[in-house]
Amino acid sequence: MDKLHGTGVALVTPFTASDHAIDYPALRRLVDFIIEGGAEYLVINGTTAESPTLTADERRGILDVVRQQTKGRVPLVYGIGGNDTAAVEQQLRTTDLAGVSAILSVSPAYNKPSQAGIIQHYLRLAEASPLPIILYNVPGRTMSNMTAATTLRLAQHPNILGIKEASGNLEQCMAIAKGKPHGFLLISGDDLMTTALVSFGAVGVISVLANAFPKRFCDMTRAALAGDFPKASKLLFDFLEINPLMYEESNPVGVKAALASLGLCSPAVRLPLVEATEGLKERVQKLL
Repeated sequence: MDKLHGTGVALVTPFTASDHAIDYPALRRLVDFIIEGGAEYLVINGTTAESPTLTADERRGILDVVRQQTKGRVPLVYGIGGNDTAAVEQQLRTTDLAGVSAILSVSPAYNKPSQAGIIQHYLRLAEASPLPIILYNVPGRTMSNMTAATTLRLAQHPNILGIKEASGNLEQCMAIAKGKPHGFLLISGDDLMTTALVSFGAVGVISVLANAFPKRFCDMTRAALAGDFPKASKLLFDFLEINPLMYEESNPVGVKAALASLGLCSPAVRLPLVEATEGLKERVQKLL
């Protein structure tokens, strides 16, 4: 699926400052800002969207609004994951996925399954899903790593399209790139590793930073995909100082502080996350 090459943006969920309800006008502004900045596709209801704090009705509302606002301009990827395999299967079967190109499904958190358990989990989802599945390996959140061998085993399933790899382990990513079947998408899950992963076979990134810096980040990814690594590296180096601030008080606290400085949405997040401290806001504003 070439349409999922390049920069996908893990959309934040804007909230109102007063009561932390979903700010749909801000969501519409953000969708336009990102698409006009050059993003190749949008990822809805991922971790950056604060999906654990969204109700089923809110998730449906967000998907509906993004579909309406996108108007077919870019593909959509929708996040459906969890640590109860049967419950995730049910969501896959009952969610209205009209206009969605693929599912991003995170490896089960908290349970700490074995590699055999991760394989069986995803095979069940792949059989249940009406759309292709992108695996998502993020050990920093799930507390269990999906090994390269596990990824390559799952890559053989015809309904498993690729992996968002956020392990931070270059050797593991290289093993996936070396052994993956033709057409299986290796996607960077770490903004600053995008150029490195593209150099040995990744097709792009699902990015947090591109919420606030879509044009510059998309230019970087496109340069890397075109083989212009001097240009890609120069653009990448511009993000070295601000990237750690995105995660210092947890994602998406930092990027929402940046978006607030740009006038795109409030910095509000839902508990158990708390809004960026004044010190973090000041440092983000200075770099902006």
